Amino acid sequence: MAAPGAAGVLGDWGAEVIKIERPGGDEMRHVFADAKSELSANPTFEMDNRGKRSVVLDISKPEGRDAVARLAEDADVFITNVRPASLKRAGLDEAALRTKNPRLVYALVTGYGLEGPDAHKPGFDVTAFWSRAGVAHMHAPKGTDPFLLRTGVGDHTTSLATVSAILAALYERERTGEGRFVQTSLLATGVYVVGSDLAVQLRFGRLASNRSRREPLNPLANFFRSADGRWFVTNPRGGSVDWKAMCGVAGRPDLLEDPRFAGGRERKANTAELTAEFDAAFAALTYEEITARLDAADLVWAPVQTPAEVAADPQVRAAGALVEVEDGRGGRADSPAAPARFPGSDASSRPAAPALGAHTREVLAEIGYGPAEIEAMIEAGAAA
Repeated sequence: MAAPGAAGVLGDWGAEVIKIERPGGDEMRHVFADAKSELSANPTFEMDNRGKRSVVLDISKPEGRDAVARLAEDADVFITNVRPASLKRAGLDEAALRTKNPRLVYALVTGYGLEGPDAHKPGFDVTAFWSRAGVAHMHAPKGTDPFLLRTGVGDHTTSLATVSAILAALYERERTGEGRFVQTSLLATGVYVVGSDLAVQLRFGRLASNRSRREPLNPLANFFRSADGRWFVTNPRGGSVDWKAMCGVAGRPDLLEDPRFAGGRERKANTAELTAEFDAAFAALTYEEITARLDAADLVWAPVQTPAEVAADPQVRAAGALVEVEDGRGGRADSPAAPARFPGSDASSRPAAPALGAHTREVLAEIGYGPAEIEAMIEAGAAA
């Protein structure tokens, strides 16, 4: 999903994107194949592939390889997640494609990078990004079992890294006239995502573990639940800036005089006790009361929302986090938007994701193949 996601972001921002798929199609097309019959759509695939054109080419056949190379001759950007050895065998590696198109920006997304003992290995985000990069270990509270990553989190973070690299290369090309090779990996993206913590590990050789909410590192930065069962999180400013305000919001000004919590050192030493005090205080107040007090005190907080609540949150829509997409059946549906806005130029809606091979004939004709050549390629199984 990382490479298609990067192309999807660029497509949302105005690029014309041609998606080259093997016979049978992108595996993500079939992600709901075993799901209940009423799931007639595939929003996971649609998010990363809306507005693209789909071409089916078999690069195991010479005709398919030649067609991919011809497409790259006039392209600005070539994005691939095929492993380098396979690209080399097919004559679709960076050196080969940029011989015909020196202005081409060639972007390769891998699991583990291009060098080192494991560079050849396949990788998904739960393996290369989540597990090997240390992200899973750092997010599981001490003493608990590791847990799986939600779909696409590492992939889409790598998508953003890939878009950034591509745009930097395009900017450089405008100055030099030459394209370049850029490369991202799920592993390196994962290391960067937990970079603030890993920087401490690299400098001091040790790192504090993640702790449960009952014994947080900072008892003021925690999750709490109201009397009516609503969870929220507080994230106060550094030091003791918000200590007094937090006690006021909880209705416990007496905590300011408690010697167990007299200063930052004492609060950290007695973090479990202070968490219990806040738990009891907030459990006696309604969510409406608590949030009104938090806002009045100008504290930093947020509700802990379910996906359904996120979808209905007016601020999510106002922030431009959703885009309307054609559903391929004459209607429209919301989908997560690429996470940047261009006020005055934002697309109000996006076309649907393409059916497999919907544009094969059209695109091959655009790059100079005649009708007979196209039909011969389809007959030979090099295209579909």
